[in-house]
Amino acid sequence: MDLLRSLPIGLYLEKPLTWLHLLDSRVKLIWLMSLLLANRSSSPEWLLVLVGFLVVLTVVVNIPLRVWKQQMGWLLIISFLVFLIIALSPDGLAISSQPRLPINNILIPGSNSYNYVLLDKGIFLVTRRSLELGIRIGTHIFVAVYSANLYLATTTPEAITEGLDYLLSPLRFFKVPITEILLIFTLSLRFISLVLEEIQNLTRSIKTRAINWKKLGIKKSFQVWIVVIEKILENLLTRANEIATTMEIRGFISPNKHRVKWHKLYLVKGDWIALFLLFPFWYLRFVWGGV
Repeated sequence: MDLLRSLPIGLYLEKPLTWLHLLDSRVKLIWLMSLLLANRSSSPEWLLVLVGFLVVLTVVVNIPLRVWKQQMGWLLIISFLVFLIIALSPDGLAISSQPRLPINNILIPGSNSYNYVLLDKGIFLVTRRSLELGIRIGTHIFVAVYSANLYLATTTPEAITEGLDYLLSPLRFFKVPITEILLIFTLSLRFISLVLEEIQNLTRSIKTRAINWKKLGIKKSFQVWIVVIEKILENLLTRANEIATTMEIRGFISPNKHRVKWHKLYLVKGDWIALFLLFPFWYLRFVWGGV
């Protein structure tokens, strides 16, 4: 199994080049922050709208099926399982459910009594609080993880660094080491593929040895995986040391003295349209999304 293809989470998608790739990294970062902030203190209905928005956006952007099926499919399953677990768990409120009107009172036609318990079938108990909490946590997980992953899949690490450097440049007046922080951030993004590669190589090496795990038992199997984890850490530290040595050989002393400009940042027509769409997005958030 090729981890670099089966788990493309956090990796840049080079082809096909969609219109989302062409947007300025600063604009996409502002949209990412908007999606994350729009989750705060919002109604469950609005959270479901955000999930639908991300699904529709993925289809409209025309990202290949093999990519978003692997990313979105597992994430939807995990979010749905979290929703079920929380919805069917006790809500923590030790209260008794009572109808809004007395039992002997005749209800007005067309009116319904209020029920705190929505489902009570044996071991399955769903209340209004548990249902709302399940929707909130499940949608929070999906929106937070998938929106960030969609941003990373359509934006190169260099463009992300440049956009952050531009947006965070005012912090330099407060002596914040923005350049050093962004350098570490860029190297960490580049290091994701190296981590997956090391895990992939060690997994293949274990498969080729055809280890009989049943004969080893739990204790010896655990010892084997400890050795594997140690080897992964050792290889990653070796890779990091090689990168540091390469930077030193090329005369890299300080990020401030070796700042590289990949391209000039400027906004085009599509970027301005994306920024303008933020106004109706936040209008709908405050109108339909609650406080």
